[in-house]
Amino acid sequence: MNETDDTNTARPGPRIEIRYCTQCRWLLRATWVAQELLTTFGTRVGEIALVPGTGGVFVVTVGDDVVWDRAEQHGFPEIPALKAAVRDRVAPGMPLGHTDRAAARAAE
Repeated sequence: MNETDDTNTARPGPRIEIRYCTQCRWLLRATWVAQELLTTFGTRVGEIALVPGTGGVFVVTVGDDVVWDRAEQHGFPEIPALKAAVRDRVAPGMPLGHTDRAAARAAE
């Protein structure tokens, strides 16, 4: 094992799960959302899992909390709003810079 191999290190952050519909071909959307969350939160999350599903599903969970459900919210999340919802569970108080401003505008 080399010095940078941390495969045996416990993941301190929560698991984020993105369930997406394979029939609808939403894999690219799911991977884009995962990339945005990993870029923003980095090591504050333990893992991000992409979970294939069917029936138009697109659900984002942090631990046991559903932060976005396409069926309930009637569409896809805006990334600033999703990042704010994830931040509130993963790193409360973490500034998101321009993302905070965009989420505030979207809420108005």
